[in-house]
Formats: sequence, structure tokens, C-alpha cells
Amino acid sequence: MDLVPPFIHPLARVESSAIGTETRVWAFAHILSGAVIGAGCNICDHCFIENQVRIGDHCVIKNGVSLWDGITLGDRVFVGPHAVFTNDHRPRAKAHHFPPAETILSSGATIGAGAVIVAPRRIGRYAFIGAGAVVTHDVPDHAMVVGNPARFLRWVCRCGATLDFNAVDSARCGCGDSYSLDHDRVVCR
Repeated sequence: MDLVPPFIHPLARVESSAIGTETRVWAFAHILSGAVIGAGCNICDHCFIENQVRIGDHCVIKNGVSLWDGITLGDRVFVGPHAVFTNDHRPRAKAHHFPPAETILSSGATIGAGAVIVAPRRIGRYAFIGAGAVVTHDVPDHAMVVGNPARFLRWVCRCGATLDFNAVDSARCGCGDSYSLDHDRVVCR
């Protein structure tokens, strides 16, 4: 099987050589030289990715997203259009605080359109951040959070469907996955 090289749109500026196979980088995206992007990703128009960013495989970064130093995305992360990330909790003009604050988006996480993630943060596996949410606390695996400030709404499956736990703290999703609830932590069985 032949590996398909990344597609780089002629109007994109890609300085990094660490772009995975089958990744697509669209017009007006700018990727700095130190960034590492996995295979099968889709980096949409007008995205900016700094040097110390690591992106896993099969991620989707929609239009107008900037990923700053200190941000790491696991595999299959979705970042909606115009989501905003920070990497400095004491920002001042011409005053750089290093190392940058870290934000980790675990595998399968979804960040809704226009959401704001205030660093440092850890977004759990298959967590779902609603559109426009302002996240100021870590988000556990499989949690959906919404609002400003973001607050827990419900638990969600890997497929994104709502999990309805029964009296013995177990749930089965229509996709076939089964879960248990253990001290405010969702575990896939």
C-alpha cells in the first residue's frame, strides 16, 4: 500500500516538515517549523499552529483556529471553527512567560465552535465542550460541558450520544458501547 503524502494548498504557509501522511492543509493556514502534525488530519483555512504544538492522528481543526505553544491534541480530536485557546495566565504586552501553560486535549475530545479554553487545562477523552463554552477548569473523560463558565451538563458516549445511567450506575449506548459510573468517573466496559 502506497502512503499518500500530505496535501498542502498552494496558499498555505507550512514551515514544518513533520506533517503526517494523508493530512490536508488548506488555504491561508500557517504552520511553524517546530509543529508536529499526525496522519490523516484536516487543517482548515486560516489556522495558525505554533512551534511547540503536537497534533495526533485524524484530527480536524476547523477554520480560524490558532493553536499556541504548549497545546497537545491526542488522536481524533475535533476543534470547531473559531475556538480560542490561551497559553499564558498572566498575559501582558511584550512580557512572555515561559514555559507556556499547557493544555492537553485527550483523544476523541470535541471542542465546539467559538469555545474558549483558558490554560492550563486538561480536556478528557471523549469530552464534549459545547459551542461558545468558556472552560476554566479541567473536564473529565466523557463529560459534556456548556456555558460561561462551563459547567457539567451530562455524560456522553464515544459516539457523542447522551449516556443515561440506571440505578446501578451502568449505561448502554445505542452504538453498542457499555459504561459504568464510578465516583463521578465514566468507564467504558
